[in-house]
Amino acid sequence: MSNIAKTAHRPGFPIVNALGALDNPNAAPEAAAQLQQTSAELVIDARALAEAKASGLTAVNITLGYTLGDLPPYGHTLRELDVWDAIIAARSESLLKVLRADDIRRAHAEGRVGVVYGFQNAVAVGENLARIGERVELFARRGVRVVQLTYNQANHLGDGSMAPENRGLTELGRETVAALNEQRLMVDLSHSGERTCLEAARVSRQPVSINHTGCRALADLPRNKTDEELRLVAERGGFVGIYFMPFLTLSGHASAADVVEHIVHAVDVCGEDAVGIGTDGPVTAVDDLDAYRARLADHVAERARAGVGAAGERSDTLPFVEDLCGVDQFRTLIRLLEGRGYGEERIAKIMGGNFLAYADRVWPS
Repeated sequence: MSNIAKTAHRPGFPIVNALGALDNPNAAPEAAAQLQQTSAELVIDARALAEAKASGLTAVNITLGYTLGDLPPYGHTLRELDVWDAIIAARSESLLKVLRADDIRRAHAEGRVGVVYGFQNAVAVGENLARIGERVELFARRGVRVVQLTYNQANHLGDGSMAPENRGLTELGRETVAALNEQRLMVDLSHSGERTCLEAARVSRQPVSINHTGCRALADLPRNKTDEELRLVAERGGFVGIYFMPFLTLSGHASAADVVEHIVHAVDVCGEDAVGIGTDGPVTAVDDLDAYRARLADHVAERARAGVGAAGERSDTLPFVEDLCGVDQFRTLIRLLEGRGYGEERIAKIMGGNFLAYADRVWPS
């Protein structure tokens, strides 16, 4: 094992997952379904938390609030903020709510996992132009630090990656970007359509991010970003996180080697100071892949029926990279990047340093 990755727990630098999770995918489905009405114990169990810490993870941007489905976006989002505040309060010896970049540094120093509150759909800001700023200010006060404008479908702010019209930002979308800038929150353009991404990057007064994506030059799928999008975000001081997802290949069967190729391409396009990781998954691996695959077809079909699936989602593809999951996923990636000739300084940037530097530029100190 490499000198960087050989430690049983944390390397000497922070590992920051720009979009991930802290759940145990092996938990009973009925437990996960109770998230709307239950305690922290059913959301983050002892195994998930122990493995997140053992992986070397310093901080992770989790998804809370409304993303999709038949739920009241604003009310549901406020309730999930309450749930996650309770989770962190109950596990304060292991978890730290991240409000500023220095909280990530503190988590690393104290051996805790920093939790960044993030949205993957901004519909909870509402459709009242005069009240968007008020709602964004409330979310900021409650600790939200990352706001993704759209999910795959279009919303009232702009088009997602699967919206065929590719119409770009709406007036409400531009106002939302301005409100996010005012509160110094990250404007995340993952899942956005191409025009929405480019327009948001140009109108934003602060650097923007694409926290979990792949490179369309390597796999021409809508969830991946073009070189033009990647370059513009980087040129304006932003951040790009590469995910561990099936969209990294047209076959849908992505490997750790594919993750590395997308990181290398992103570094070539954006420079080594703008690229990181946003796995789009938890640390804990699925124990029974056969059983998981048996359930996957129903899940993919349900997403398609709801109009929220993405091109590349199929019943025969896994929503993670099979040889880059589990407690050793970050150490494995470090070793593979070393194999591509990357030195410790560049690897430290990719594994967390670049997200941390971006947070310094955007979040309030």
